[in-house]
Amino acid sequence: MDFFQAVFLGILQGLTEFLPISSSGHLILIPAFFDWTDQGVGFDLAVHVGTLLAVVLYFRKDVFCITRDGLTSLAQRRMVGQGNMAWFLVIGTIPAGLAGLALLEMIDNELRAVEVIFFTTIIFGLLLGWADWRPNKGRTLDSLTWKDALLVGCAQALALIPGTSRSGATITAGLLLGMSRQTASRFSFLLAIPITALASAVKLLQAATSDITVDWTGFLVGGVTAFVMAITAIHFFLKWLNKVGMWPYVLYRIALAGVIYAVLM
Repeated sequence: MDFFQAVFLGILQGLTEFLPISSSGHLILIPAFFDWTDQGVGFDLAVHVGTLLAVVLYFRKDVFCITRDGLTSLAQRRMVGQGNMAWFLVIGTIPAGLAGLALLEMIDNELRAVEVIFFTTIIFGLLLGWADWRPNKGRTLDSLTWKDALLVGCAQALALIPGTSRSGATITAGLLLGMSRQTASRFSFLLAIPITALASAVKLLQAATSDITVDWTGFLVGGVTAFVMAITAIHFFLKWLNKVGMWPYVLYRIALAGVIYAVLM
C-alpha cells in the first residue's frame, strides 16, 4: 500500500464510520473501483483504533461518567447516576458480539460481494429515510429502557452485513422507537465504543496470530487519518443534524447504489 492509498482509505474510513453510509461497504468498493489489492488486517486494525480513539475523545465526559457510575452501581448493587446507560451499552453490544462470533467467517467469505452491498445500500438507505420522515420523535436518553437497548443492538448486529452501515442501522432503529435525531445519534455513537473496541481486539488477535507482515507506515498514516476525519465527521454530523436530517445521506446511498449498478454489476 502506498502513501496515497493509506491516506485515501483512512479518510474514507474516518468519514464513513460514523455517518449512516457504511464504512465497510466503501472499503470494499473502493479497491474494486480502482483495482487495488485488499488493504489487509493490519490496516483494518489501524483505522479501527483511529475511529475508536476519536469517539472516545469526543464523548470523553460521557464515557468517564458512564464508566464511573456503572462500576459504582455494580459495587453498590443499585443504580447510581448514569449506571443504567452502562448496562444499556452492554445489552446493546451483545447481539452484534454474538453474531460476529457465529457468522464472521460467512460474512467475510460470502457477504463481501458487490451485489450484497448494492442491495443493502439502497434498502437500508430507504429505511433510514422512512424512519426520519415519521413524526412524533421526541424521546430523550433519560427515557431509554433495556428493551430499547436490545432492539438497537439487534439493528447493530445487522450492520455486520457490508453496506448496511452500523450508525445507519442503529439510528434507524432509534428513530423507529420514537427517539429524537439527537438521542438516536448520540446513543448510536456511544454504542460504537464497545463494539469497535471488540472489533479492534479481534483484528489485533488476527494480526498477532498470522504470518502477515504489518506495513507500519501505512498503519500509522491510516490510523491517524481515520482519527482526524472521524472526530470531524462526528462533530459536524451532530452540529448539522437538526438542520439537514437524514435525507442527504439517504440520497447519497441511492446515488451510490446507482453507481454500483452501472459500474460494477
